[in-house]
Amino acid sequence: MRRRSLLVAAGAVLALAATFLTTHNAQAIVGGTKSAKAYSFMGSFQPSYPRPPRADGHGCGVELLAPQWVLTASHCAGKNPTNAKNGIPQGWKVRIGSLDTTAGGKVAEVDHYYRLATSHDEGGFWGKDLALMHLRAPVHARPVPIASSTPADGTPTRILGWGMTCDEDKPKCYPNKLREADTAVQPASKCTVASPGELCIGSLDGTVGARNMDSGGPALIRQGDGWALAGVVSGPSSDGEPVLYTDVTKHADWINGIISGATVPADDVIPNVEGAVDLSGCSGSVVRTAVSRPNDPALLLTNGHCVRGDRPAPGAALVDQPADRAVSVANAQGYPLVSARADRLVYATMTGTDIALYRLNRTYAQLAAKGTKVFRLASTPVRAGDALTLAYTSSRLGCTAEAVVPHLKEGGYQFENSIRYATSPQCQPFHGMSGSALLAADGSTVVGVHNTHNDGGQACSDNNPCEVGADGSTTSVPGRSYGQQVDGIAACLGADSRLNLALPGCALTK
Repeated sequence: MRRRSLLVAAGAVLALAATFLTTHNAQAIVGGTKSAKAYSFMGSFQPSYPRPPRADGHGCGVELLAPQWVLTASHCAGKNPTNAKNGIPQGWKVRIGSLDTTAGGKVAEVDHYYRLATSHDEGGFWGKDLALMHLRAPVHARPVPIASSTPADGTPTRILGWGMTCDEDKPKCYPNKLREADTAVQPASKCTVASPGELCIGSLDGTVGARNMDSGGPALIRQGDGWALAGVVSGPSSDGEPVLYTDVTKHADWINGIISGATVPADDVIPNVEGAVDLSGCSGSVVRTAVSRPNDPALLLTNGHCVRGDRPAPGAALVDQPADRAVSVANAQGYPLVSARADRLVYATMTGTDIALYRLNRTYAQLAAKGTKVFRLASTPVRAGDALTLAYTSSRLGCTAEAVVPHLKEGGYQFENSIRYATSPQCQPFHGMSGSALLAADGSTVVGVHNTHNDGGQACSDNNPCEVGADGSTTSVPGRSYGQQVDGIAACLGADSRLNLALPGCALTK
């Protein structure tokens, strides 16, 4: 079956556990026109995290169902840092009842969200891509009712949205004026990857339909003397086909149960991810040593293979290199607490260990004033049997050091005294977790940094690290994961967060 994707804002999905890529050539409400008059219930979802890549802040569409309730797609509300199903967001707002995403209508803050399904649900996600969002203050506008039943094939349908008008990340592709098109419900067979509970809507050749950043927007049908909501944009089918919408009528009981207060799901227990730093494909943490002073520039720890540009060559290190990298340190819920820039690559190597240190343009005192979590950097090594917490940006994994491996090889690099984790359901790192801190039991001391795992059991190739025995034999086991020791870093750092590879006891690669 062809892989499904979602109609979301490019670059705005980093909080999802899985990454969804759009396969369509993005066009906003293809075959449509600018709306001549506003719809009282139509709204634009504008989260501050993750910030959509457009000046107006629009990320998805929403529909007002009641004075304090709007409906959107689950994957739009899935842009919370920990991919929680139900919870309290930060910095989310909607603009309701305006043709323009930048002015008019009513602006309201979202203070709660409830998702019908997530990508992790065993019961499946497709056909359940819905989320209700509660507004802190009521919006006094006419809501849209839910259609009384699933519309039949051929039913005339109107679609609305502020989606992209071209597939470039440029202002010209981001319309702030609402667009609409009249089309029809098609047989499910006309959408190649339709699932139960989905509507296939748009022209058969794909020339009329929703596109990127139309997610959460409505499919409206005539009911009585007005509009009724039949579907919500979820994702495309295949190229040149109609678009798939979640059938809202199938989930009216779930919607009404929450709005009425009769069946409100409990909030998820959110893991404390305080101090994690998202580095777009890698993670990091802000660390200090015993000699760090409040006015020293703060240091960011990650993997050597997470540096931008060319990786450090085998047997070598990068020292005191220019850098310009955005850094956002998370609060306990994973939302950005403080922003900074990494303005210098202090050190990076993939020989002996896999580490990189960046200098930030903020001091430890400045970070402390914002309540930022700063971790202590250990000066003693991890031993077999030690309990570890892998501190990823959206979760915490409970791991145990099963063994310290004298020699580990991967793709031309060799690491010494690597930390092999015991395989368990609680410790299953995946791609993107590179650079995550390994914390001691106190939760405040970084004793290692996660760097690799074996994908397929191949011997010593990229993404397939192998253990090297004293006799030169290699062992490569699928699923094994490894981290690197960091106890040797502190001996190479002095005052002002300066690196000095000539200091006594500094054994890092020169």
